[in-house]
Amino acid sequence: PLCPGIVSVHLKKDSLGNLTLIASPGLGQPDSAGGDPALTLWHKRKWTASASSEHGLVKWSHTQVTKTFKDSCPGKMLLRTDLQYHTDSLLEDANGKQAERKSYNPWGLHCHRQHLNRMSSKHNENKLQQFLLLENVVSKYSYPCILDLKMGTRQHGDDASEEKKARHIKKCEQSTSASLGVRVCGMQVYQADTGHFLCKDKYYGRKLSQEGFRQALRQFLCNGNQLRTDLLEPIILRLKALLSVIRKQSSYRFYSSSLLIIYDGQEHKESADHHLPFPKTHGTNPSRVDVRMIDFAHTTFKGSKSNPNSTPYDGPDHGYIFGLENLIKILQNLSEGK
Repeated sequence: PLCPGIVSVHLKKDSLGNLTLIASPGLGQPDSAGGDPALTLWHKRKWTASASSEHGLVKWSHTQVTKTFKDSCPGKMLLRTDLQYHTDSLLEDANGKQAERKSYNPWGLHCHRQHLNRMSSKHNENKLQQFLLLENVVSKYSYPCILDLKMGTRQHGDDASEEKKARHIKKCEQSTSASLGVRVCGMQVYQADTGHFLCKDKYYGRKLSQEGFRQALRQFLCNGNQLRTDLLEPIILRLKALLSVIRKQSSYRFYSSSLLIIYDGQEHKESADHHLPFPKTHGTNPSRVDVRMIDFAHTTFKGSKSNPNSTPYDGPDHGYIFGLENLIKILQNLSEGK
């Protein structure tokens, strides 16, 4: 995802326990007179989150922006500021239960709550904290289908304690991270036949066998009516391009990073593709899908400050490559009807 800049965030809580996060351009950032247009555009945004209400965490409000991101930064899109899903959609939990009308992903809301609680407990209301402002890579999709894949055979960073290291090694050994170099960390997929999103969390992914992982990939590409075979080629092409780049790296290790595979659950006709920003390739429209590397907090390389023991990393990340190769192979088998 693009990183337009840094925002400063502080907390406010009202008498009802509603938590408000207020974000503005980060301290030390260029001002609106001649600075980063992304930060100039940001101005001040505010979103509210209820500490007591089950559904309050998805309510957003923000100041009206007079200029679009596209106008300020040609070729870039304005980050969408709503967290809500289509209110007429249904979502299921990781066990396929509780199909009901909701406007949020249950697992996403759970993670959001945890993060807000940590912020609230660790920091005073007026203490400024700095956050990266990241692009919402699914903002262009009407029904975003998202697969979060934890990549590699090792998940702990160089700075991990012995206890944390042992915990992560155990998770890898007990999941497809060890056997395939990749595991499901989360998923949501739009089911066109019923009009709901099927949601899976990281605990679901940890329990999958190799065959279960293959079936999860199939489920991610199935809209309830049929397997979206039209998406396989563009996804595989992107993964192969990424594999080629990773193989050329001299020392990078992408520990605990993930891959996002994204597509729109609402199928588009070929006739409408002319206005999309990417040209057609190999008879498919690449803009239908996207593949992004995310979560680089534990990424390291030879000579990095995050490598306190100066571990002599030489050559590419073979654990990551192992996962990519297996992922491509499974998708190719799906494409061939295997």
